[in-house]
Amino acid sequence: MGVNAREIVLDMLLALEREEDYSHRLIKAVLDKYDYLEAREKAFIKRVTEGTLERGLELDHYLNHFSSLPVGKMRPLIRCLMRMSAYQLLYMDAVPDSAVCDEACKLAAKRGFGRLKGFVNGVLRTVSRNKGNLPLPDEGKEPVLHDSVRYSMPEWLVELWRREYGQDVARTILRGLMAIRPVSLRFRLDTSEEERERLCGMMREQGMRVERSPYLPYIYLVEHAEGTEALPGFREGMCTIQDVSSALAVEAAGIGRSDFVIDVCAAPGGKSLLASEKAVRGRVLARDLSGEKLERIEENVSRMKAGNVEAQVFDATSTDEALLGKADVVLLDVPCSGLGVMGKKRDIKYRIRPEDLEGLQALQRQIVKASTGYVKPGGTLLYSTCTIHSGENQDMVRFIARELGFRPVSLEGALPGEVLAGRRRMAELAEGGTGPSAPLTEAEEAACIQLLPGILEADGFFIAKFCRERTEINEE
Repeated sequence: MGVNAREIVLDMLLALEREEDYSHRLIKAVLDKYDYLEAREKAFIKRVTEGTLERGLELDHYLNHFSSLPVGKMRPLIRCLMRMSAYQLLYMDAVPDSAVCDEACKLAAKRGFGRLKGFVNGVLRTVSRNKGNLPLPDEGKEPVLHDSVRYSMPEWLVELWRREYGQDVARTILRGLMAIRPVSLRFRLDTSEEERERLCGMMREQGMRVERSPYLPYIYLVEHAEGTEALPGFREGMCTIQDVSSALAVEAAGIGRSDFVIDVCAAPGGKSLLASEKAVRGRVLARDLSGEKLERIEENVSRMKAGNVEAQVFDATSTDEALLGKADVVLLDVPCSGLGVMGKKRDIKYRIRPEDLEGLQALQRQIVKASTGYVKPGGTLLYSTCTIHSGENQDMVRFIARELGFRPVSLEGALPGEVLAGRRRMAELAEGGTGPSAPLTEAEEAACIQLLPGILEADGFFIAKFCRERTEINEE
């Protein structure tokens, strides 16, 4: 009996609803398991799963409008089946509507819900008939709810970004997070341009679309890649997966060829690897909390042949007294809400809650206080997150500068001009937003940047640079 691609999607959506794993990991694991399937089947599984997750709130809104039974009261299997079928009806023109409805009914019956075939068929065919007249909330009367449904984002996040950035930037962020995100491929720094182009040519011959990032010459954006391990040069350690925003954080640190770098929360090791290629005569200490994370770092270190990287398990909330004042550069990419990478990790928006943010901020401060002492006098502290939230970003700039005594260092000259121009564009668009809860000084503003999807071709990411001038750092 052949594999039913829709049933695979249904089982993944059920597992994700039970929060058994995160979508990006589960999808990779399932596609690896069914690697023998044809490329079009794997592409279908990936697109329907990701699209259903990404559009979940929007799909629920329409289903609730056309169904006599609210989505929240449906049995989990029927709920997931209705969502994935509605996604196909609304966003996959190549799939005939009749086939979507028929396959949904067959799958309901196969999984023990034959008595609900009429309900499933009736609601889906009603959605199909009304595709040209779908009911969005009134933008004038309910602007937050309108944007929540249109961009499938929880209302509290829409409100958060409207409050901090104003309506125009908030909508730019929402659109940017929904845009197709290609694979971001970073080549080793010692790979010549000719060799990079040769490997990219091989990818194009395999049907992939490959373009160089506008910000860094060694980052390429790849679309239609079936799997990372099949990319030319990947297994040989000539390239790795790393978003340009993560690479920009390492660029901003200004790592020297003989520097000792500590990457405090390093998994999966992207920043450590790039740092090791910059510190060719130095060394990198990459640490993270668990053995599982250590394995991910070591796997990448081995594949990329990074001989100057040492990986260790260490709890970043504790201070390693032996390292105080030893590091030329400390990379602090702390655990965060991940609001900037929801375009890739689509289920984050359904799991994170407003009350979670306060706990994350407390953890971040604990890690920062435990780790800043590693920076030697005159050394660099590079703070970063993959989120869009002033409490985890601008508030931490004030904390590091004003309470821990680090001097903010301007990013002018440390980052490409095209990236810094994004900061100016955001400021121009942000009229109407209140910004962070308290203003930054001019020096603090110059030392940090919030990368926003939709304004820059990158994940939502925050970067802030500091220099240690005092020898006495508060490590309580």
